[in-house]
Amino acid sequence: PAPAGPAPAGPPPAAPPSGTLPSGTIPPAAAWPYAVAPPPVPRQRSAEQPLPRPATADEAHAEHGCSPRRTAAVIALLVLGLGLIGGAIAGNRLLAGDQARPTSVSRFDAARALWHSTPVDTLFPPVLDGAGAGPDGADRTWTRLGVAPDSGCAGALDPALAAAVRTAGCLRVVRATYQDATSSDVTTVGLVFTKASPAAMSALRTAFAGRHVAENTSLLPAAYPVPGTAAASFGSRQRATWSIDVLTGAPVVVFSVTGFADGREVAAPEPAEHAMRPHGTSAAAQAGLGFEAAGIADRVERAVHARTAAAAAEAR
Repeated sequence: PAPAGPAPAGPPPAAPPSGTLPSGTIPPAAAWPYAVAPPPVPRQRSAEQPLPRPATADEAHAEHGCSPRRTAAVIALLVLGLGLIGGAIAGNRLLAGDQARPTSVSRFDAARALWHSTPVDTLFPPVLDGAGAGPDGADRTWTRLGVAPDSGCAGALDPALAAAVRTAGCLRVVRATYQDATSSDVTTVGLVFTKASPAAMSALRTAFAGRHVAENTSLLPAAYPVPGTAAASFGSRQRATWSIDVLTGAPVVVFSVTGFADGREVAAPEPAEHAMRPHGTSAAAQAGLGFEAAGIADRVERAVHARTAAAAAEAR
């Protein structure tokens, strides 16, 4: 066979597309449409240039919006605020507890001012209800005849009784006189306000509880006659029976003295508790005057206790 001749020449190779380079060629940076500049060469630090100072803890925290000192201050203020709030709450609770439970001293002091802070009709009502106060539980009613001006002990009490009460420090005396529904007997009832403490009032009560004192006729309270009434002739010789009660819950001594409205004299007055005994033979016992003296004193004493409680409540 005929020897092969040279291969026919093919079409010339196609030129590479515009903008490309032959394979294996690294293009310069400027040839890339989104070229990245090479990183800068770090400057060489001279030997004399100091190293940068590291950031402190406050500066590091400040970069992030906080610092230990600021945090500590906030915590301290928070603790202080909570303490103040807690203390205020606790104080209010303690105060509320104290106000809800008035002490005996506060009531005691409130009673001391009743003689000038209480209307006369409250301490000595125009009409006293004596339900069950008479013999065998009979009802009684007493009508006020007059009220004496307030005074010191010397002008309102007999010398012996004034001296006995003076140990408690006499402050003021207020009195009123009543008559029973039949106008057959009259009674003067009074309140002695003292300067004494609760302990002193307890001591005075113990002293008056003694038999020699309770039956001592020299300690009879003074009568208060009211001109133009059934008690116009009620004087020292008309006193038939009496009652004295020393309070310990208030600086007050409650007394009463009863006599006949017709002005008759009584030679041997006796304490109300004696005149209230069954089968008593004295004129006062036969007439039930002991019940009059005790009943009126008891109603006035109730008014003192009620007004003391109200005054203590108003003071809170």
